[in-house]
Amino acid sequence: MQNAEKNTDLNELQRRIAVYEDEAAYKELFFRLYSPLKKFSVGFLRSAEIAEEVVSDVFMEIWRRRTGLMEIEDLKVYMYICVRNASLKKLQQSRKDAIVSLDDFSYEFTSSYISAEEAILTSELHQKIQSVINELPPRCKLVYKLAKEDKLPYKDISAILNISVKTVDNQLATALKKIASAINFRLKKNFIV
Repeated sequence: MQNAEKNTDLNELQRRIAVYEDEAAYKELFFRLYSPLKKFSVGFLRSAEIAEEVVSDVFMEIWRRRTGLMEIEDLKVYMYICVRNASLKKLQQSRKDAIVSLDDFSYEFTSSYISAEEAILTSELHQKIQSVINELPPRCKLVYKLAKEDKLPYKDISAILNISVKTVDNQLATALKKIASAINFRLKKNFIV
């Protein structure tokens, strides 16, 4: 339900920007999506400064083309796709002739929230989980980040990464299996007398 409310809020911001050229709505959209989009871009570019430039350019383009915003079905997914494409283009420009793929994505997983589960975990176990996440293959890590940190639905992740929903499901299952395996190993080691 909460996700549906957020989408409705974004749809309202999108409408206000497109129909009324509402700068306050544009600023709210910016503050809501800038940080996750920047983190997403940093994963490709490995540079916060260049990622800021890429995301700012995407937001400027959104404002420049604001009258056509109502033609976009899902603005959040659209912006992730724009940032992905702009990041890959920037990366390719910097590498000249290099082939760039999603497997080049690198992301240090950091949680922006503290759940009850995290509060219960010991710091050693939490570090083990972080270590497993950081050792995931790039695409698997990216899917995990989008699903668990950015809380995007599978269909949105599928659209953003241009992969099937089944591939998203498989990548997430692989990540969760590796994390569960690390946790079980750790628990068994602690309980052996």
